[in-house]
Amino acid sequence: MTTLAPLPDETLAGRLKWTLHDYRTIVGQEFTHLWRQPVNFLWQLGFPIVMVLLFVYVFGSAMDVTGQGAGVDYVAYAMPGLFAMTMAFGFMNTAMAVASAKEKGFIDRVRSMPMASSAVVVGRNIADTIHAAIDLLVLFLIALAIGWRSEGTVMETLTAFVLLLWLRFALIWVGVWIGLLVKNVEQAGNLFALAFPFGMVSSVFTPPELMPGWLGTIAAWNPVSATATAIRELFGNPVAAGSSWPEQHALMAAVIWPVVITVIFLPLGVRRFRNLGR
Repeated sequence: MTTLAPLPDETLAGRLKWTLHDYRTIVGQEFTHLWRQPVNFLWQLGFPIVMVLLFVYVFGSAMDVTGQGAGVDYVAYAMPGLFAMTMAFGFMNTAMAVASAKEKGFIDRVRSMPMASSAVVVGRNIADTIHAAIDLLVLFLIALAIGWRSEGTVMETLTAFVLLLWLRFALIWVGVWIGLLVKNVEQAGNLFALAFPFGMVSSVFTPPELMPGWLGTIAAWNPVSATATAIRELFGNPVAAGSSWPEQHALMAAVIWPVVITVIFLPLGVRRFRNLGR
């Protein structure tokens, strides 16, 4: 009896090829939308730029993070924190984009097509990670313009930016899950009230040691603080001394926290996507 060879698309290589094609389709759709409506990209960049102007130039002169007097090296301290905060707040952009795609019926159309079930979730993550890299590049140029510099080696500087994207990559899964969970874009936007403390109650602008005890503990264990402290060390920028484990092992914490976030929220996002409409 002659056995027929499997069709190319039924082989493992064929399925992988079409899955990657589906991912590329979703990513291409996202950047086509961005190209047609660049105001969305400019709006997302506006917030960290305003925070730079507000904290560095308005409040910076009153800040003392080194113990050597107010305003000393505050730009060097604040800019890595702003990098980390931009990556942290980015998950709300993901949530609103996913909620918008669901509300407009785009996700339903994709689910009705012969596409990989993971295309929307993974494709969104790839697109948003690329988007985050562009955000970081723009913010990096702004930082250079206001006088910030990395004192670390080229490899240390690149490692710092990899850690920032690593944090963003993990938080995208949180945004995907939230976007699939809420009913519409308005509900996703309202959750910014919860996202704001997540970024601000950290070592982004102020060392946890200067906060009340209970609040300082929360800030020290915040994943954003771990990344902010780790990249400050890599950049050779001022690092506030702290006695907690995340502050003493910032680099390790900056690697571990995104793993924990991904392990929790990636399955939640995939499960929510599969259960849409039930």
